[in-house]
Amino acid sequence: MAFGELYGHEKAIAILKNAMANNRIAHAYLFYGMEGIGKRTVASLFARALNCEGDPPPCDACASCRKAQHQNHPDIITITAEGQFIKIGAVKELQEQMKFRPREGRRRVFIVPEADRMNAAAANALLKTLEEPSAGNILLLTTSRPHALPVTILSRCQHLRFTPLPREEVDRYLREKESLDGEAAAVLAASSGGSIGRALEMKRDDWLRLRNGIIEHLSDNPDPLKRLAFAGRLGTEREEILESLDILRTCYRDAVVLRETRDAQRLIFQDRNALIQALAGRLSGRSLLNNLAAVEEAMRAIDQNANKTLTLEAMAINLA
Repeated sequence: MAFGELYGHEKAIAILKNAMANNRIAHAYLFYGMEGIGKRTVASLFARALNCEGDPPPCDACASCRKAQHQNHPDIITITAEGQFIKIGAVKELQEQMKFRPREGRRRVFIVPEADRMNAAAANALLKTLEEPSAGNILLLTTSRPHALPVTILSRCQHLRFTPLPREEVDRYLREKESLDGEAAAVLAASSGGSIGRALEMKRDDWLRLRNGIIEHLSDNPDPLKRLAFAGRLGTEREEILESLDILRTCYRDAVVLRETRDAQRLIFQDRNALIQALAGRLSGRSLLNNLAAVEEAMRAIDQNANKTLTLEAMAINLA
């Protein structure tokens, strides 16, 4: 894959190309933006381009590019988490490798996906590396949660923001790369929030069933007992619950947008316009905003490992 084959992110790619053309490459970059948007893909392409022997880089044909494609290039190293965290041992190993010259390429590139998963000890160790950068070594950090990284690390990286892709770009990707028909691609693109990764996750049949079940529940006027029963169907595992709550949040978001603008083209769940209209007509603007806040509070609590059952039941009781 070359830079020109990517979907979107033209501004970020132009900045990286310009840095290579003028040999003004920073020692550390922070690629940040929503999950599944392509940050890691761009980091991988940039790492390959920095060591490419062809023109224009990455050429996909030289020995360096072929090794990178097969993930066995000795100078392109990905630092991964052990369980929930990136631990200090991984950073110390990185520091040890930095003491030596690149084995084959012009530069040694370390890619750190989800850099916000570094524990405190690992972050402090990495800070020392950023304060004393060594020639020939480049760090590429990616994250969807830059606020979770220490300010001291943020201040020592060049930042590149990755914005959500236009709906048309996600739609085009799904049709060209996933061979989806026009209607399915349009529904997933509209629901993805600008993230190809998110669209691919939602390609599952059970996601559409889950989404449709939640929207249909909201279009009614359930009593408190039905709301509690509904909360119990949102899942048992953390990721499953967060996915359900994200759908619920999007429903209320769409209802607020439709109530205030009357513009169905602004909806994320455009294909369920009639049910979103029913929800927007049943609740006041204030109630919709309060419900949106209740769902977001529940998502924060679940993300911080609060009691799942109690959190969902409290949210259900608070929903108008």
